[in-house]
Amino acid sequence: MDKKLRPDSDTEKLRYKEHINDVDDKGYQKFVSPITSAVLNNFSPNDKGLDFGAGTGPVISKILNDNKFSIVQYDPFFHNFPNLLNTKYNYIACCEVMEHFYYPKKEFVLLRNLLQSNGKLFCMTDLYDESIDFHKWYYKNDQTHVFIYHKNSIEWIRKEIGFFDVKINGRLITFSK
Repeated sequence: MDKKLRPDSDTEKLRYKEHINDVDDKGYQKFVSPITSAVLNNFSPNDKGLDFGAGTGPVISKILNDNKFSIVQYDPFFHNFPNLLNTKYNYIACCEVMEHFYYPKKEFVLLRNLLQSNGKLFCMTDLYDESIDFHKWYYKNDQTHVFIYHKNSIEWIRKEIGFFDVKINGRLITFSK
């Protein structure tokens, strides 16, 4: 999104507060289940995780904590603990966050650097493809969605940032270090 069209930080925070993110809502838990299932199937409670962009209702953290997993929350608006960005993690959850990155390359470099060897970055977003009528596409209408991704941009991120592998499974994108 053109810098002139981006919301200021106060407007952006207000927009995020409009989200109804009740961690006990079964529909919300189901929505994030691609990430929570991936973590539960690929890691153990002994592994360390980061919920990057956890927002007002860190449902991923709640589900994983309920399963005895160790995960911490970072969010520049709601869980602003920059010291967490000095630790290495086995896995990182980044659910409905990457479309908010003003500087995607910088953020993906950070996320890769936060991963331990053989770590995984689990992202969820809607990818654009040529079958979508962009002008009618709901996803681009959120004023805080400043960067839209395509499968080609995901592959560019894999190569440019230095991830070993990337898998796209619907809305779930898994980068491996």
